[in-house]
Amino acid sequence: MGISNIIFLLLFVGAFVLFALRIKTIIRNIRLGRDINLNNNFAQRLKVMSLVAIGQSKMVVRPVAGIMHILIYVGFIIMNIELLEIIIDGITGTHRVFAFLGGFYNFVIASFEFLGLGVLVACIVFLIRRNIIKLKRFWSAEMTSWPRSDANLILTIEIFLMTAFFTMNATDQVLQSRGVEHYIHAGAFPFSQYYSALFTGLSSETLVMIERSVWWFHICGILFFLNYVPYSKHFHILLAFPNVFYSNLNAKGKFNNMESVTNEVKLMFDPSATPPPADAAPVKFGAKDVQDLTWKQLMDAYSCTECGRCTSNCPANITGKKLSPRKIMMDTRYRLEEVGKNIDKNGAEFNDGKSLLHDFISPEELWACTSCNACVEACPVNIDPLSIIVDLRRNLVMEESNAPSALAGMFTNVENNGAPWQFAQADRLNWANEN
Repeated sequence: MGISNIIFLLLFVGAFVLFALRIKTIIRNIRLGRDINLNNNFAQRLKVMSLVAIGQSKMVVRPVAGIMHILIYVGFIIMNIELLEIIIDGITGTHRVFAFLGGFYNFVIASFEFLGLGVLVACIVFLIRRNIIKLKRFWSAEMTSWPRSDANLILTIEIFLMTAFFTMNATDQVLQSRGVEHYIHAGAFPFSQYYSALFTGLSSETLVMIERSVWWFHICGILFFLNYVPYSKHFHILLAFPNVFYSNLNAKGKFNNMESVTNEVKLMFDPSATPPPADAAPVKFGAKDVQDLTWKQLMDAYSCTECGRCTSNCPANITGKKLSPRKIMMDTRYRLEEVGKNIDKNGAEFNDGKSLLHDFISPEELWACTSCNACVEACPVNIDPLSIIVDLRRNLVMEESNAPSALAGMFTNVENNGAPWQFAQADRLNWANEN
């Protein structure tokens, strides 16, 4: 094993160790949420994941973005098979170790070139849509410099990686044709063969240097990408599958009963019910901070692609209200990251005096929501911003007695009359007696 192989092995192991540590932190952060049992209906969940996460069924609702995304998605999944050969070559010092597969190997490399071209074109189209056409949903108020830069950086990295891939193949083909030692005849290059014309006038020594340079750039870029993704909105590349699998399978619009309220009602109507112990922690109603949300809601936050489809379909946002479902998810992730860093630095009991409600998300945003579920329906990975909005609203009403005046009157009527209308229960059927 030469020095280059040792360097490669150290880089490879180091990158995966850093990746594993970041994943461990994210899992810890998600587990800060309340427990919820979503292990039912395995077959149905598998079907939803197959259609939505694997089949991209909700992406193609918008055909241009959907087709471009599928090109990147399929290219990303299949072309990573190439990594296996790169890893073996990098550790052992071989070159195109799977070349013994013959015609099948040529077919695979040719397929990679088609996919690589698709990824390259799609990334360029997405950059144009974001930065030249400037689609409105990519320039909303919450899309500050970092979210925009994050998307552009990923697309640019992918363009560089694909360019390196084609340069590697093009120089490799020229070296193969010259019979240079180590560069065995293997692979079919339907696009790189035209690109290789740029290199035919160079010496073999120069070509070897270029080929090795782009090879190292390609693998280092992939390892950098691997460790950047968990800090980016592009973490949905991995989380989309479990997030969709654990989707809410109930009918949209069905609200869950809060266990804390159910227990209070039981105590009111059943004198024999056992009250909580005197030293029990105070019951919380709704959610004020990320620890009050469920682990699935926190997984939703990490799975958000920031694509803005939820916000562009939100009737409240369309009519100029402050609410943006995308911002709800982004703020939840930002707050969760902040809480996680506080735990790492100061311990699990540390309280920074901040909360998701008020410090990140305002009551004005929450009360603008019409509970229509348009955001849930539009999300390509089945994220549920409405569930977070509802839990934060519940805290406002039941913990802070903070509700709009229009709702306060309705609450009073429900309490006194058993209905939202200002009529006594005894008069409720008077309309039926009218001639």
